[in-house]
Amino acid sequence: MNQNISQQVEKQAEAAQKFGKDGMDAMLRSFGTLSKASQAIAVEATDFAKQSFEHGTATLEKLAGVRSLDKALEIQAEYAKTSFERLTAQTAKMTELYTNLAKEMAKPFEGIVAQAQQQASKFQDQAFKAQGRAFEQAKDGLNKVQDEAGKAFDEAKDAA
Repeated sequence: MNQNISQQVEKQAEAAQKFGKDGMDAMLRSFGTLSKASQAIAVEATDFAKQSFEHGTATLEKLAGVRSLDKALEIQAEYAKTSFERLTAQTAKMTELYTNLAKEMAKPFEGIVAQAQQQASKFQDQAFKAQGRAFEQAKDGLNKVQDEAGKAFDEAKDAA
């Protein structure tokens, strides 16, 4: 019986060690994804900032050559409209990049979570079985004690 428990403990230790290694591997893959995606996000943000600067500079150059207030207001309104449209498009693009980043970072852990749930279920089943065996042994022990007590009572009664 002790050898069986020892083997079960050894199996559980091996499973825990493998689970830890798998978790570390998943974390490293996830960090690799973070690194690549962060570079793509930085490039996208830099490009947008550069284009925004160029757009602003071009608008200032147009305004410098304006001779009427109406034309200046028209250029500013066009700049505001274009800037808002560009910002809206950039926000959607950045949201997509961050959403994809979150999904890709979570992928390596999907198998780990399923594996943890499976191990927890297996451990729970083993615990219930062990509890059942212990209960049966205790019940058998109690029955033996009751039988022995009954015999001793009968012998004492016969002797008296």
